[in-house]
Amino acid sequence: MPKKRVLGCSFPVLIGFAAVFVGLLVVGVLTGPMGKNLLGLPAWLIPAKPHPELPAEVVFHLFSFPITNSIIATWVTIIFLVGVSFLVTRRLTLVPGRRQSLLEFILEALLNFCKSVAGEKNGRRFFPIVATIFLFVGFNAWLNLLPGYGSILLHTSEGEVHLLRGANTDINTPLAVALISFVFVEYFGLRALGFRYLKKFINVGGLVSSLRLIMHGKMKAGFSGLMTGLINVFIGVLETLSEFIRIVSFTFRLFGNMTAGEILLMVAVFLIPWAAAVVFYGLELLVGFVQSLIFAGLTLIFMTIAVAAHGEHSGESAHH
Repeated sequence: MPKKRVLGCSFPVLIGFAAVFVGLLVVGVLTGPMGKNLLGLPAWLIPAKPHPELPAEVVFHLFSFPITNSIIATWVTIIFLVGVSFLVTRRLTLVPGRRQSLLEFILEALLNFCKSVAGEKNGRRFFPIVATIFLFVGFNAWLNLLPGYGSILLHTSEGEVHLLRGANTDINTPLAVALISFVFVEYFGLRALGFRYLKKFINVGGLVSSLRLIMHGKMKAGFSGLMTGLINVFIGVLETLSEFIRIVSFTFRLFGNMTAGEILLMVAVFLIPWAAAVVFYGLELLVGFVQSLIFAGLTLIFMTIAVAAHGEHSGESAHH
């Protein structure tokens, strides 16, 4: 008779996990603020009170340029991604091992995602940008959950500062990624359509034609097209504003979610150091994935829209 399974685990294993969780919960309550007041525990068992800071802290200066802890965290992410890529790809084989299979699975999933949205040709063209944004934003969030982030302190000339801070929680990093996304959207639009791409921002052709008709005495035809020309100019202004507002929305969406998650973890670790922290760490893993997918996915969609007219002109369907 087969054993009963709950959530993919045998019943004894599930009971074991529940017992461990309850044990961590009890220890967490006892070593938290309530345990400190009730039991008088030693100070080294009590986690420090959360002290969130929005501005990144300066760790040192490089040629008079301030290097903050978020910049160092960005370097850690870059080194990690480059290092993993080098270790996995230096000995590629036809029969991939576990590490190569995992990397190929991630990249193939991202490539298929790009092709499903932008079509075969544009999907391959957009893939490097989309994959880079996804991996960079995602691993910025996930590495921030490792020990050492927000816990290693240094004594500098400016006081006591943290060595590492999640790069996504410094508004400059989301802003930089948003600007890169903006630049590539405009680049692919100009590359696909040339100066015709700028017509959606500066659409004064109808207005000029109407004024020319009025100057030549064709008042009825001129005035009938004048209102349409003004509407087209106004739409162009709105299109221009929407392109720049997109930078702001990208920046604050990522910054707000990552900063809120960091503060939530700090409070959870302070109140119930063990069990609650495990739950919220799992939640932050999911949030990091979702935010990286949203950032990369919206970039892909906007690049696809930017070249959509070119795709129709050349006979290639962008929704292929």
